[in-house]
Amino acid sequence: LAQEGQRVGGLRFRRNCGKAAALMAGFAAARGDAVFMMDADMQDPPEEMPRLLAKLDEGFDLVSGWKRIRHDPWHKVYPSRVFNKLIGWLTGVRLHDHVCGFKVMRRDVAKDLRLYGEFHRFIAVFSAARGYRVTEIPTLHRARTRGIGKYGFTRFFKGFLDLLTVLVLTRYRWRPQHVIGVAGVAVVLAGVLLPLFDWLARRMSWELGRWSGWLGWPFAVTGDLMAMLAWLLIILTPGLVLIAIGLVAELVVAERPLDRLYEVIEKAGWCAETEPARG
Repeated sequence: LAQEGQRVGGLRFRRNCGKAAALMAGFAAARGDAVFMMDADMQDPPEEMPRLLAKLDEGFDLVSGWKRIRHDPWHKVYPSRVFNKLIGWLTGVRLHDHVCGFKVMRRDVAKDLRLYGEFHRFIAVFSAARGYRVTEIPTLHRARTRGIGKYGFTRFFKGFLDLLTVLVLTRYRWRPQHVIGVAGVAVVLAGVLLPLFDWLARRMSWELGRWSGWLGWPFAVTGDLMAMLAWLLIILTPGLVLIAIGLVAELVVAERPLDRLYEVIEKAGWCAETEPARG
């Protein structure tokens, strides 16, 4: 296609570096005022591009597609809806379809993005955090005719961990102690207050015997309940520590140059006119 006309350009990596790296390479090579991104599985009709562009011209900086009627299996649709609701609730960027791969943005937005890993699912969140105006419009969606979907439970779990990282990067990047430290203080307070409450309960002989019928748990505060809370604290603390270490590692990675994210070894069409890319 690139050899047939100058309107098509192509980039080839030395190896498969993932979608985020492909987008970063494409954004770096982009020369137009508006930059589109879309998947190659033909589920997003190119005929919808003028509608997205028209919405961009209304004064927005990024317009995302919204697959209101999706032609995907149920095990992909419903978890995606839950995940989109969670993103909107935690970040304040309320879109119906954050993970839609059909978007248009101004070139400044594309050049300002810093994507790696699987952060391409949070482009709207990163853009809004930088002060850009973000919106969405319903777009048509076709059944998949090419490629194989890779969605599964592991992707949903990784997406939740990525969402925690995005929250730290967009809200607490310059004050990480406000999120990591608060979690640490909460654990310390629990470790201090639980023994104190246990001591007070033993001194005052507080028991739940008269409430056992209502609660359905015939144990005393000074016995099984305190033991259960203590074990819960012991189990949760290492998990919170590991999550905190992971967030600190993400903060370190976010500040590193992405010079090894991808390496373009071949260019075609108008992309061949740009400088060699290595991002």
